[in-house]
Amino acid sequence: MASLNRTALLNKTFKVLRKHYKPVPVDARRSVSEHLLYALCLENSSYASANRAYKALQAEFIDWNDVRVATVTELAEVLAGTADPPAAAGNLRRFLQSVFESRYSYDLENLRKENLGVAAKKLAETDGTTPFAVAYAMQNGLGAHSIPVDRGALGALLVVGAITPGEAAEGGVPGAERAIAKNKGAEFASLLHQLSADFVANCYAPSLQKILLEINDDAKARLPKRGAKKPEEELPPQAAKAKESKPAPVPVESRPAPGGAAKAEPSKPTPKAAAAPAAKAAAAKPVPAKPAPRPAAKRKPR
Repeated sequence: MASLNRTALLNKTFKVLRKHYKPVPVDARRSVSEHLLYALCLENSSYASANRAYKALQAEFIDWNDVRVATVTELAEVLAGTADPPAAAGNLRRFLQSVFESRYSYDLENLRKENLGVAAKKLAETDGTTPFAVAYAMQNGLGAHSIPVDRGALGALLVVGAITPGEAAEGGVPGAERAIAKNKGAEFASLLHQLSADFVANCYAPSLQKILLEINDDAKARLPKRGAKKPEEELPPQAAKAKESKPAPVPVESRPAPGGAAKAEPSKPTPKAAAAPAAKAAAAKPVPAKPAPRPAAKRKPR
C-alpha cells in the first residue's frame, strides 16, 4: 500500500468518524500509572464500560495495593461489562505487582522527566502492560504523539484498507502519527476507539458497516460476514472423516499378543519353603481376645 493512499484513508477515516462520534474528554487529574490502569480497563471496551469498571475498582477496594493482592477472579467480577474481564483483571494485577516489586509504590511520575522514548520503553517492559495501554498512557499522561489502537481498531482499519493483514497481525498502524497531526491526535484516538468498541461489540451491525463503507466503498468485500466456518468444518474431508472414525485407544492389558489371543501374565508363586513355617507359627500362636470396650463416661451437668 502506498504511503499517500494510507494517509488519505486515515484522514478520510478521521473525517467520517467526526460525523458519527464525539470525542470523550480525558481526566487530566490522573497520574501516569492511573492513565495506564484506566487504559487496561478501556482496551476493546466502550468508554462507558471502562468508566464503570474503573469507578468500581476504586469503590470496592481500599487502594491500588488492595487491588494488587486481590485474585483475578475477584477483579474480573468487578470488571464485568468490559470486553474481556479475565484478561483485563490479569493485566491489572500483573502490572501493579511488577511496579510494586521494582518501586515499592505505584508512583510512575518520574517518567515525566524521562525522554519519551525511554519512558515508552520502560512502560512496554513492565509486566501486564499492552501496546494499547502504553500508547494511551504516553498520549494522555506524558503528552506524546502516540495513537493507541486495540483489536477492534485494527479490525476496522483492516476492513477499510488502511492497513494490511500483516500489519494488523503485528498490532500497529505504520504512519498514523505522520498522517494525523499531533494537535489532533487525542481527538482522532478517541473517535477511533469508539469505532473500535462498536466493532468488537458487533462487527455485523448494519450501522457500523455503513460507517466502514462510508470511509471506503471498496471495503464491501472485506466486511465481516455471518456464518463463518468453525475450525472443525475447515478440515479437509479426509481429515475430518479420519477424525470421526478414529477408534478409542485400547488399554495395554487387553491388547492381543502378536501371535494370537491375549495371554494372561502368570502370577508369581509364593515360595513353599518360606510360607509353610510361617503358616504353622501363625496357627500355633493363640490370638488374644480383645477386651470389651468400656462404657463411655457421662459428662456431669454444669
